[in-house]
Amino acid sequence: MNNVEVTAILPVYNDRTSLENAIPRSMEALSRITDSFELVVAEDGSTDGSAEYVQEQARRDPRIRLVHSDERQGRGRALTRVMREAEGEILCYYDVDLATDMTHLSELIQSIRDGYDLATGSRLLPESRVMRSGTREIPSRVYNWLVRVVLGSTLHDHQCGFKSFHREKVLSLLGSVRATHWFWDTEILVRAQAQGLRVREFPVHWQEGKGTTVRAKDVFSMGKAIFGLWWQLHVEKN
Repeated sequence: MNNVEVTAILPVYNDRTSLENAIPRSMEALSRITDSFELVVAEDGSTDGSAEYVQEQARRDPRIRLVHSDERQGRGRALTRVMREAEGEILCYYDVDLATDMTHLSELIQSIRDGYDLATGSRLLPESRVMRSGTREIPSRVYNWLVRVVLGSTLHDHQCGFKSFHREKVLSLLGSVRATHWFWDTEILVRAQAQGLRVREFPVHWQEGKGTTVRAKDVFSMGKAIFGLWWQLHVEKN
């Protein structure tokens, strides 16, 4: 360990253009928050030159690091892999399109400094400011309502790609998480609550991006995932 305080992770799949904005803005924001950080790009089998672009940036700044996969493994697997290799005591990730306003990054990290085990931004609290189409708003609310009812979560928004973790606490969870793609975000929060970890949810300013947000049709497959996780938590464990 190199006594790195914060590891920030960008999950990436064919996001070469978004990286041109996300990397410099991330470096600027992180530099204002801590003197000890690394920015890790979890590049998941991209074919658009994303990996090569990150390698170029890493040669210019050693705080930038690429974790590459030759084949697509899924968002969840990519995040799990990087978290296990990360050097920071505080781990966080956010979507490469920067849909969540980066002014919230300090609050995301400070939440773990303040003693929370996990923290997550929320688009569904009364104080949240959200700009997105109704075709995505309605399925999102239905999905999160189902998570609350079926899985007993007390949170409002499980899929916001803006989360932070105490390193030891999240590593203790990863072995039980089975989701490999989008449901990973939900499962990690549900399992954390089931184990009694301290989770903070706070409102964010969020604007719909292109290509990185969960699509409305994904909610139907996620519904199956919700009931699958319920089975794991309440039937398989017995």
